[in-house]
Amino acid sequence: MLLKKINTVLAATFILFILWFGTEFILSPETTAPGFGLPSWPSGDGGGFLIIKGIRDVVLALVLGILLVTGHRRALGWVLLVEAFAAYGDMTTVLAHHGSVATALGIHCLTATLMVVNGLLIMRETRKAATAPATPATQPAY
Repeated sequence: MLLKKINTVLAATFILFILWFGTEFILSPETTAPGFGLPSWPSGDGGGFLIIKGIRDVVLALVLGILLVTGHRRALGWVLLVEAFAAYGDMTTVLAHHGSVATALGIHCLTATLMVVNGLLIMRETRKAATAPATPATQPAY
């Protein structure tokens, strides 16, 4: 039961963090973008791409939130594992564009790795339920 509580708190923390970060990119991309880790502001009309990033993050958070609230814990574990690729992708993007190594590793890589750990812990927590054989219904005696 303790593992389930820890997993729930971690998942809820990820949901709130991703939702907050995505909303910041939508509402004020010019002030949020420098914290992403890239070395410069996009040239031309790049603000739209930052809003797209924000929308992506909000959608990722909403998917996790729906799975958490509806109690689909095994699916939540799988989705955490898959969504970690978005954060690893952000890390790779920052590193490939000569951005801040500290931000790439300290924010994006750490977030992704913690998402993987949380996803694996939820998969472990739900393993017994997923592998338990179905108990046959009792037959009435005649």
